Amino acid sequence: MTAAVYFGLPVLLLVLGVPIFAILLMVSLAGLAMNAELPLHSVQTVVFGSLDSFPLLAIPLFILAGDIMGTGGLARRLINWVMSIVGGIRGSLGLTVVGSSTLFGAMSGSSVGCIAAVGRTLYKPLNDAGYGAKFSGGVIAGTGAIDILIPPSIPMIIYGIAAQQSVPKLFIAGIVPGLLMAVVAAVYVLWYARRNRIPMTEKPTMAKVVVSTKEAMWSLAAPVFIIGGIYGGIFTPTEAAGVAVVYAALVSRYIYREMSWKDLWATTCRSMFLMTQILIIVAAAGLYSWLVTTTGIPQMLVKFLTDLQLPPWQLLLLFNILLLVVGSFVEPPAAILILAPLFLPAVTALGIDPIHFGIIMTMNLAIGMFTPPFGLNIFAVNGLFKVPLPTLYRGVLPLLVLYIGVLMLVTYVPQISLAALKLMG
Repeated sequence: MTAAVYFGLPVLLLVLGVPIFAILLMVSLAGLAMNAELPLHSVQTVVFGSLDSFPLLAIPLFILAGDIMGTGGLARRLINWVMSIVGGIRGSLGLTVVGSSTLFGAMSGSSVGCIAAVGRTLYKPLNDAGYGAKFSGGVIAGTGAIDILIPPSIPMIIYGIAAQQSVPKLFIAGIVPGLLMAVVAAVYVLWYARRNRIPMTEKPTMAKVVVSTKEAMWSLAAPVFIIGGIYGGIFTPTEAAGVAVVYAALVSRYIYREMSWKDLWATTCRSMFLMTQILIIVAAAGLYSWLVTTTGIPQMLVKFLTDLQLPPWQLLLLFNILLLVVGSFVEPPAAILILAPLFLPAVTALGIDPIHFGIIMTMNLAIGMFTPPFGLNIFAVNGLFKVPLPTLYRGVLPLLVLYIGVLMLVTYVPQISLAALKLMG
């Protein structure tokens, strides 16, 4: 009966289209009704305690920083710089999408923000160059997932909070898997362009590279400043998020002069809605996770998996399948907050490094964001560029298959994610 309430009821409500925060609250209330011995006065402590976290403050700040960069000219200059370097190659526009998404990921941890910033600049040129709506929409939706792996990553921050792991260590561990996804996407773009004889763009010249580099200098400095400050011990990830907001605002207002104080206020208000959605989910998921933990479900899951006597590779495959399915229906913050406390005891019992598992979980949920039929990135591209959903489903399938291949490689070769940690001591 307990399992039916905590796991069966959420699935039923999700199929009925109930918002995820409402599902978590409704299931939590049902759990409280079933367990009369649980003190009701603890509910408010758990809900507000879920939000009382210094690392959690990084999430709204990185969202705001990414939004300012997207509207204040930093993202556009970054895209122009990438284009000036890869121009003249068959598939250069597609490569620009991959490169820009990777670089934008080093400034903001929001996948949807990356899609908006990169897509608004490059979707129409891609279409006009002969790539077609299927490829253009698919590659923008698919490369937006790279943003989640390249630090600073909002899902990694949430996993660090939920699993009580070091956020900087997670950032370091995510670099190589994120770059692997970018390389695979770039190879696919080049193959597609050659196979379909996409016309080549104008060849780059040293003069154009110099001009674009000069214009993008402040944009290129942002990821160096943010990530370098974290790894250099100058500030924490949360402080880095605050620095990113101030940096983006000052550069957009006084150096590029593309954003007035009125525009900054409008951008802040727009970001506020997304921040609110995430924080409501965090509060509701905190209550749900507390109830699941107090009822002993994680311990029962560990015993169940131990009794199966499956080798670790099969259990990891089972986790991957489950996370991919969940990721295609549930947004990464909610999925991590619900599943990380549930899975982590079983993972540590198997001797799997929690940092490595954090990368596996993040990769699965990143891929889930553009997995048909309900991937969030798919709906973002559909809403922004009016690409029909059936067209988008076909467009994302090649990258979906390639990314799952990278996921399997990272899952079973933990050195890919952990080697950088050992290298940096």
